[in-house]
Amino acid sequence: MSNYTPTKADKFTFGLWTVGNRGRDPFGEAVRPAIPPTKIVEKLAGLGAYGVNLHDNDLVPIDATPAQKARIVRDFKKALRDHDMTVPMATTNLFYDAVFRDGAFTSNDPKVRALALQKTMNAIDMGAELGARIYVFWGGREGAEVDASKDPRDGVKRFRECLNYLCAYAKSKKYGMKFALEAKPNEPRGDIYLSTTGAMMAFIETLDDPKMVGVNPEVGHEEMAGLNFYHVVGQALEAGKLYHIDLNNQKGIKFDQDLRFGSENIKGAFYLVKLLEDSGWSGPRHFDAHPYRTEDEAGVWDFAAGCMRTYLILKEKARLFNRDAGIQTILSQIRAQESESGLHALMGKFSPAKAQKLKQQKFNKREMAAKGLRYEKLDQLVIDLLLGAR
Repeated sequence: MSNYTPTKADKFTFGLWTVGNRGRDPFGEAVRPAIPPTKIVEKLAGLGAYGVNLHDNDLVPIDATPAQKARIVRDFKKALRDHDMTVPMATTNLFYDAVFRDGAFTSNDPKVRALALQKTMNAIDMGAELGARIYVFWGGREGAEVDASKDPRDGVKRFRECLNYLCAYAKSKKYGMKFALEAKPNEPRGDIYLSTTGAMMAFIETLDDPKMVGVNPEVGHEEMAGLNFYHVVGQALEAGKLYHIDLNNQKGIKFDQDLRFGSENIKGAFYLVKLLEDSGWSGPRHFDAHPYRTEDEAGVWDFAAGCMRTYLILKEKARLFNRDAGIQTILSQIRAQESESGLHALMGKFSPAKAQKLKQQKFNKREMAAKGLRYEKLDQLVIDLLLGAR
């Protein structure tokens, strides 16, 4: 039996807002007392986590005085040092305060957009002070319920203008940060602009410095749109744009549930872990999830330990997949088609000569269509592996 105890080397992180979630929802008030950020650092370190991430107001209340902010940040930095913890990522809360009820960067009111830029610059400063090198942007209020109120072209232009401004700001301060954009289709807005990771990746190419900006895909956000998160992350990795990732779980196309990682879609979680591990992705494995509303504080730490344990179990399953004789035999037969066909030389980079030869190629469509692919067998072998029958 493998050891599923996490260590710093696993790079597991949690947001202050995740384990700090008090169980409040639209139909019920909080069920747990607040946990001080310094205690969160201590408890997560004891469980084997690598670091904590935060919105600006997870740590410093929005109306704190400069003296109060300095004290809070000083105490938090001490807790990080005392427990050998890091802050890999930071972000800004531009969705909770009433002033952002119709958007922050995309608001129709230029004063609101200016306030959002001011708040974000201050938060970037604090993130840099705490050591963050990734800065995430989730536009939870950047959308609309009433389409007559806002031209979506204006929304995208305003979002671009603000991101270009903030990229230039971070570079002027020499923070060495990269930005990561997080998509979500809806909630809390009826519709959120740039609602999928694919949309974000297309948008990034329109920015002044697209190399500085990547994506922060979240399991639940993509599954809310009915998408396959494994495919989403694969596209981001292939493009070199996976700058951060949010791990949780979701029961299909519903409201954003932020369930414990791997608690529902085990096969999807397995392929995701396998993809991250096989690709050698070096970023933190961040859990953006919430404990059940049924839990007291002890249950909060059970939740955090469970997220990390499930990831490590699936990491071990991925290792077994890669050495399983039955699975690898079928995969080798699939891969062999590349060399056996002899057609690869006619594809790839175009040339007129290649195109002419390819047009003359004869294909036996009947024979090609009649060939069984053994995907049923392959899938069952994976199920056997995940259920412990192999």
